[in-house]
This record gives sequence, C-alpha cells and structure tokens, in this order.
Amino acid sequence: MIKDIGSMTRTSAKSVSIAPDHNQPTLSKGQKAFNTLIKQIEKRRASLRAWEESAPAFQQKYVNELLPLTQKMQHLRARMAHLLDEQSNQKRITQTERRKLSAVIVDLAAGCLEEEDSDDLKALYNRHSESSYDDNRASELDEMKSMLETVLGVELDDIDMHSPDAVLDRLQAHIEQEDAAQAAQHQAREAASARKKKTAKQMAAETRRQEEEAQLSRSIREVYRKLASALHPDRESDPEERERKTALMQRVNEAYGKNNLLRLLELQLELEHIDQNAIDSLSEDRLKHYNKILKEQVGELDDEIMFVEMAFKERYGLDPLAFITPKNIMHALTEDVFILKEQIDSLECDLVDFQDLGTLKAWLKTRPR
Repeated sequence: MIKDIGSMTRTSAKSVSIAPDHNQPTLSKGQKAFNTLIKQIEKRRASLRAWEESAPAFQQKYVNELLPLTQKMQHLRARMAHLLDEQSNQKRITQTERRKLSAVIVDLAAGCLEEEDSDDLKALYNRHSESSYDDNRASELDEMKSMLETVLGVELDDIDMHSPDAVLDRLQAHIEQEDAAQAAQHQAREAASARKKKTAKQMAAETRRQEEEAQLSRSIREVYRKLASALHPDRESDPEERERKTALMQRVNEAYGKNNLLRLLELQLELEHIDQNAIDSLSEDRLKHYNKILKEQVGELDDEIMFVEMAFKERYGLDPLAFITPKNIMHALTEDVFILKEQIDSLECDLVDFQDLGTLKAWLKTRPR
C-alpha cells in the first residue's frame, strides 16, 4: 500500500512511505522515523511550492495597487504640509496653534523626505523645526553607525549610511570574514588535535564515523547507480525514447548531486525500478542510513525556506522579525491596501476642510499641547 503524501517531481511521482503488512502489523522505530521524515520533507516542499506560487500574485497586487496608493499618499501628505504652512501664517492663528501646526508640518515633511528628497519640504521642515533636516538626519545616521559598530564590531567609516544596501553589504562581508576566521581557528584546533596522539577510544570513534559516512555515501550511490544503468540514453536507439531518458537522467543527476535520497527513491518508484515491497522490507541498518540522510534533507529545506522568507521581507521592506507565510502575506497586503485607501480618503477630506480656518482651529483644539 502506498500512502499519498505528494511529490515535487516534475511529473506525477509515486509517493514513498512504509506501510505495515499482515506479517508485521506495526512499524518498527526505524520505519516510523522514516515515514515521519518523509512527511516533514513533503510539508517543507509544500511550503516552498506555496511561496513560489504566491509570489507572482503578491508582486502584481503590490505593484498595481499598493505602490500607486503609496505614491498618492506621499503627494497628499506633501500638499497637506504646504497647506498647513500657509494657514500657520494667518493672523487669526494663535502662538499655541502655530506651535501645534509646526509639529504636524515637521512630521509630515520628515515622513515625505524619508521616501523622496525635496528642497521645498526640507525648507518647510527647517523653518518649522528651527533646525536643519540634513544635520538632524546626519546625526541620526551617525548614531546608527555608532550603534552598529559597537554591537557588531564592524567598521563603517567609509560607508554611505544613506545607502541601506551598502550598509548591508558591509555587514554581510563582516559576518563572512568572522565565519571564515572561526572556520580557520576550528581547522587549526583540529590540526593541532590531530597531531596529538589519539587514544584507542578516539581512534575507534573516528573509524566508526568514517565508516558511517562511507555507508551513507554508498546508500545514495547504490540507488543512483541502478537508475543510471537503466536510464543511460546512449544505450537507447529510438530517438524519442533517448530524449525521454535524457530528461529523466538529468533529474536523476540533479537529485544525486544534491544527495537527495527521497527524490531518487521517488524516481525509482515512478520508473518501476523498485516495488513497494522492497521499500517496506528495508533492513533496520539500511533505514538507519536512510533516516540520517533524510534528516539532513529536512535541515536543508528549513534553510531554503528561511532564505526565501528573508529575501521576501527584504524585497518588500517588511519587518525582519515578522512572521510571514504564503497565506498571510496576501491577507496582510489586502489589509494594507484597504487601510491606505481609507487614509487617502480621510486626507483628501482634510485638505478640503482645512482650507477653512475655523475648521482647522477646531481640529487643533483636539491636538495635544
């Protein structure tokens, strides 16, 4: 019996799992572990598929809906800053009201300037804050640079702090240098340890480790060799069959190159070069080797998912610590679009209402001192 747990092969592949039979109604510990690891791999494959499928729809909605709204909001906020600046010069505006207006104008101008440079908005900011936007920004960047240098121990003197990409590149280079230094230290310690005379127990442990690594390699190589022997395209005289086997062989080579045991087993089932009975009757020793390989595959898939999520957050300016999934990103984007539309409608109304000085003064009364 083959349980359907899905597959990421390009064609519809048979699923790999071990099923109990009449002679052995319950699975052994190794068999249960094998099935559990297969399910874990399939779950992570499904997650990667979901990211791959959801990304284009997110990109389209982001570009077609959110970005135009963001640009419109930026334009309206700039208009509001200029309108409030004009109204702040009215004779009926009190000193307290003028101070409140200046605080709002500074916030509006600063928010706009974070997205786009503008001499007009800088002039507004400088006049109402009684300071220099460029100087304040430089001071903020200096504080950020100092914090990063202190916390991460990296030199940023020659880096343009206005460029997030340049900062990230330097931090990445620093991390890689530290990793390389740690690796070199580890190798040096290993070499020093190797020069020391090993005890019999240490030598036995090293021998076992080397034998285990060799057995793991043989486990994958055996599956690969059987598939390669059956699929070698040079042995096929029919052009169409040769083309089919060439494509299959490419899939086999790709799986073998990545030590992807599950993919190789799936291909064996798909091509009927192994039957379910053979999988069900895998020895405990062989299962032990297979399970170790599959466990490594789980870790590699986890790393791949983490990379996909981090790249997505960086591309769309999301919080690096935010929890995102292929399902919740579209929901969050839809919410952002809805909220932005409401904010735009409200701001457009305010732009009309605040042209009336009485309405503006009434609104200012609701503002904190």
